[in-house]
Amino acid sequence: MLKTTIAGSSFVCCLLGLFSGVSGMADPPDFAHDVVPILKKHCAECHTGEKSEGGFSFNTLRLLKESGHTTREDGNQARLIELIVSQDPDDQMPPQDRPRLSDRETEILKQWVLAETPWEPGFRFAATGYEPPLLPRPVTLPPPAYEGQNPIDRILTPYYAEQGVDVPSAVPDHVFLRRVYMDLIGLPPEPAEQDEFLNRSEADGRQQLIDRLLSRDRDYAEHWMAFWNDLLRNDYAGTGYIDGGRRQITAWLYDALVTNKPYDQFVQELIAPTAESEGFINGIKWRGNVNASQVREIQFAQNVAQVFLGINMKCASCHDSFIDRWTLDEAYGLAAVYSTRELEIHRCDKPTGRVAQAAWIFPELGEVDAAAEQPERLRQLADLMTSANNGRFSRTIVNRLWHRLMGRGIVHPVDAMHTRPWNAELLEYLAGYLVEQNYDLKSVLRLIATSDAYRAQAAPAQDSATSEEFVFRGPQARHLTAEQFMDAVWRLTESAPRSIQAPIPLPVYYGESFPQVDLSGQWIWSHAEAATSPAGETAAFHTVLSLKKTPQQALLVLTCDNEYTAFVNRKKVGADGNWPTVEAYNIGQHLKPGDNQILIVAKNAGDQPNPAGLYAEIVLTDTDGDRTRVATNQTWRSSRQIPASLDLSTVTWEPAVPLANQDFLGPSAAAAIRTELGIAMLGQRRPARATLLKSNLLMRSLGRPNREQVVTTRPASLSTLQAIDLANGEILDDMLATGARRLLSRAEDRDALVRSLFQTALCREPAASERRLVMEILGAKPTTESVQDVLWLLVMLPEFQFVQ
Repeated sequence: MLKTTIAGSSFVCCLLGLFSGVSGMADPPDFAHDVVPILKKHCAECHTGEKSEGGFSFNTLRLLKESGHTTREDGNQARLIELIVSQDPDDQMPPQDRPRLSDRETEILKQWVLAETPWEPGFRFAATGYEPPLLPRPVTLPPPAYEGQNPIDRILTPYYAEQGVDVPSAVPDHVFLRRVYMDLIGLPPEPAEQDEFLNRSEADGRQQLIDRLLSRDRDYAEHWMAFWNDLLRNDYAGTGYIDGGRRQITAWLYDALVTNKPYDQFVQELIAPTAESEGFINGIKWRGNVNASQVREIQFAQNVAQVFLGINMKCASCHDSFIDRWTLDEAYGLAAVYSTRELEIHRCDKPTGRVAQAAWIFPELGEVDAAAEQPERLRQLADLMTSANNGRFSRTIVNRLWHRLMGRGIVHPVDAMHTRPWNAELLEYLAGYLVEQNYDLKSVLRLIATSDAYRAQAAPAQDSATSEEFVFRGPQARHLTAEQFMDAVWRLTESAPRSIQAPIPLPVYYGESFPQVDLSGQWIWSHAEAATSPAGETAAFHTVLSLKKTPQQALLVLTCDNEYTAFVNRKKVGADGNWPTVEAYNIGQHLKPGDNQILIVAKNAGDQPNPAGLYAEIVLTDTDGDRTRVATNQTWRSSRQIPASLDLSTVTWEPAVPLANQDFLGPSAAAAIRTELGIAMLGQRRPARATLLKSNLLMRSLGRPNREQVVTTRPASLSTLQAIDLANGEILDDMLATGARRLLSRAEDRDALVRSLFQTALCREPAASERRLVMEILGAKPTTESVQDVLWLLVMLPEFQFVQ
């Protein structure tokens, strides 16, 4: 492979640049519980708040990093550890007149430094003196600098002047195009879409483009499923789903995103749930004994507070929080709103003997009736949470959306909403705008995406800066998510899967494009008394399918009460014993011109007489796309004997009997059949999106979480595992190899292929130097291997890997 033969190329250098800074430790000490108590006990008096003895302060992570005390050089211990273990009276810390650290405390700090000082997001040792407002307030916008200026830019114009920074310049059209496609629908634009936008004549083409993207309801939903699955810890496989300790909300969530359900209603249905949405508040029922802070009731308090309010209740689930103002009693009070049992308060997993009373954490907005039944308590909580007076609720979600599109929150981190925002007016305006727009999240995304701030050149990251230290200079470049990466590679290689694994009803998934298909045949059985068929009764059914030529596609859609085995020309094509499922089998490879024998052997079940019936339909598609349907009816033949060796001549056949009551097997069976027929009539399934597939090893190494916990931000830096998987991983290699085989037929016109690949991958034409290099790699006569090498080089570019 080229990966090992052109190590000096600029492409590979870009990849190596991605690998820089990779490190990690499996289990670093817990910052809040292990590290903070030691630093507070031994160091905080001299090195936090206003004090920085010896010029050393660790009040914030940035100050700690800038001090250099945790930097390890040439394999030596960091300066912080040297001071702690030193025996020199003039050097040691704490100084001579203070107690030294114990061996255990020293070891914890050593491991913390080795793990690169993991820090609780938003934590600082000195109190900020800042308490975020609860109630919303109106914002007076500065006058516009020009007609029609976006409200966001009206707020930021004086901000830039106050900070002494220039107004950031706009990105070129091709950069903006890829940015807005990836941000709003998670897919790169097709080359034809790029040409249309880049050659537009309208002055407001960017506004129109944003409106078009947000109107692509299913693309929008399938992109934002990843965001909400992470937040609501919903997935399609994993802990709890097999044993019933966890339930999906996938179908509800997908429909809510496709229909753009107002955010207040969305959250109300999660907190006071329907049967389809209750999986979120029910959390996970872990097997065996668990810590008191992991029971379902406490999960409820943690998840609701974190997701909808940006509050970390995890510390407060064990004891009064070390990192903000929330207490153990408040965490348990919120948990008791959900609880259907008496909930004893535990401190650090030890029972206190006190019983929690259901309570809302912001009583200024109202109370939850602790004496009410659980459904009523949840309804009251949902109303309080989504109240227009709850500014914390609206600020939290608009801050998450700003973070998603800009790379950093107005309050940062996004789960530390007790932190002062870098621009309170901007946050307040966006929160108020959401409420004014009846909680329409797309309206907020549209407002952000149409701002000059969003169109600006990407700014350098300021990862360790606190909100007070941060200065907004434009959006930050962001790694593609695992799902965006997979979708972008599939788009580049034209190899997206054709079926989803998320349990979404297919008519909902396809929407208006899904054919509304009625059954063209009838339920049949071997006798008229099928409604009281004997238990264990067997019957055989057959028809002859006469074809002039082999069809382009042939699907057999089949269901039976209770079980069946299907044969085409004596070849078994499928079987099922799970009534009332419906199966579809591709039987095209078993058909031939002339007569084809279709045989279905059916069996009733049970231990006493019960209904029996068979429905089958064959959908034939010819080379012109025309379709013919052949379904069970009175023309089929039946026998209560089973043909020996599948020889139809060994039994006596009679006409099959159409069932008098076509609905006796229930509407669910008919609906399931219509769904499978609809798929057959589509002819071709939609390309699947990675958000609707189960996670694989590559997606997990690229940062897709297992979703056993709420995840609001994914890792921003590349890990060692990611680097290995991108360089030599089997999954990516197979994807690129498949794509290379598909694209090889187009490689005869190398110029057209190279232009198409660069457009699809990077939304631009190749530079002259890039074109020469790629042509050299392809060779005069491209091969599958040389095309794969080009694909690999493109997806390794930072320009591909980032939304810039």
